[in-house]
Amino acid sequence: MLDLEGFPMQLSGSAVLVTGASRGLGASLAEQLARRGARVVAVAREAATLEPVVDRIRAAGFEAHALVGDQGERDAVYPLVGAATALVGPIDVLVLNASTLGPLPLRELADTECEDFARVLEVNLLGPFRLTKAVVGSMVVRGGGLVVGLSSDAAVNGYPGWGAYGVSKAGLDHLFRTWAAELSETGVRFLSIDPGEMDTRMHADAMPDADRAQLADPAKVAARIAGLLGAAELPPTGSRLELPGLESAA
Repeated sequence: MLDLEGFPMQLSGSAVLVTGASRGLGASLAEQLARRGARVVAVAREAATLEPVVDRIRAAGFEAHALVGDQGERDAVYPLVGAATALVGPIDVLVLNASTLGPLPLRELADTECEDFARVLEVNLLGPFRLTKAVVGSMVVRGGGLVVGLSSDAAVNGYPGWGAYGVSKAGLDHLFRTWAAELSETGVRFLSIDPGEMDTRMHADAMPDADRAQLADPAKVAARIAGLLGAAELPPTGSRLELPGLESAA
């Protein structure tokens, strides 16, 4: 279990659950956190893409476990957390990376079906709420923990076609601020992180004509985030961090 006497965070030996871990930023985060000594449970919807990620981490000599599950399915959340806890013990760090854009190509709100909008919220907002609710009680009892949500520039800026996704990420940011306010005296910390634009399949799906040379490498972004989470001090609970801005200021 990690040292919860304030921070620094001790990632070594901590039990970490990462969602959306089969590719892109999620896969890189699972690897980077494992390399820092965390006992990682990697979660994604498809075993065929998730298991190679876990195999690669194990082959490098680090601990990782694969769990297939969909955070957008209400009845999947508590069994998922139960299975993760059986593998690595009570979750110390929850990294909420999984999300969906909704139907492609992206469409403006007037052309978005209500059911499609609802599905984006189910995956990107209700799923993180349910997962947090499933682990936070144990964190409070044990005196600390960390919940990290991957946000987006679309949470604070309105872009045509990004309506459902942007609304879900804005909701995630505010959800974290509220959790942070309500649990401010418990030792449980909440951070929203906007990783910036990356060369991922999600970005390619959303913006197929983008210049990939201008996009960040998700492996490098993951290393930056993992370093931040293991730093001597974390930002105040409830903070929203824009990673490109932090890198520019460094």
